[in-house]
Amino acid sequence: MLLATKYLGPVGLGVTAPQLFRADDNQVYVVKLQNNRLGVKVLVNEWLGAQLGQRLKLCFPPSDIIRLEEKIIRGNKLLRTAAVPAGLHFASRYIRKNRYVNRSNMKRALNTADMAGIILFDHMFHNFDRTWNRKNLLVCRNEAGYQLYAIDNSHLFSKGRWKAATLAELSDKITVNKHRAYGVLLTYYLRREHFSKYVELIQAIRPEEWQQMVDGIPQEWLPLPEERDSLLQFLCRRQELVGKIADSICALIPDIHRGADPH
Repeated sequence: MLLATKYLGPVGLGVTAPQLFRADDNQVYVVKLQNNRLGVKVLVNEWLGAQLGQRLKLCFPPSDIIRLEEKIIRGNKLLRTAAVPAGLHFASRYIRKNRYVNRSNMKRALNTADMAGIILFDHMFHNFDRTWNRKNLLVCRNEAGYQLYAIDNSHLFSKGRWKAATLAELSDKITVNKHRAYGVLLTYYLRREHFSKYVELIQAIRPEEWQQMVDGIPQEWLPLPEERDSLLQFLCRRQELVGKIADSICALIPDIHRGADPH
């Protein structure tokens, strides 16, 4: 867990009004607050994305829970005016000198194959915001070269705000997203074999690991036991369907590129 040490100001983008903080590891983070306009479940969604991202080695920025203490809130007028509560919020590492992904800079990226994991993740969690919002895919140059990053998992489960009934309705549903960057990736860059390792990694997750992910959600973010139970059931059901989800995605890959079966 991180501890916020300095408030740096608003990011200036996003419906959840994220804010920039420096943490006790001396890194800068984009922080989504409990009282954002979409509600605290946005933080639950981000936590699940971070946990599964670590498990699958997805190209998400490093993320963690961050604690904001009263003194840092009292010390800034904007935070006081926004009635930001002390407690646990969600932090994602700020990616410096980034650009939004387009056809031109996508060609430079060294890790386009990693986007198979992002696409599969988004389809597991009904996250269409990744392509509806052009600002959720970034390219950044580091010492190794140009790298793609996927940011912002606030809109999982179609719209971010969800209830137990929402999860039950979505658990068996498979809808394929081929809009914008995903259509380009599936047509020109990705093959069935790129999806296969992610399918296998998801299928290898043990029931107790899913339980640990749900148990790790702070109580102040998700206090209702029935919603935790529904979330766990959703995760387990989507794991069962991951092969079919991958098949539906790979059906969009041109025949000449489809290659081997992914599972």
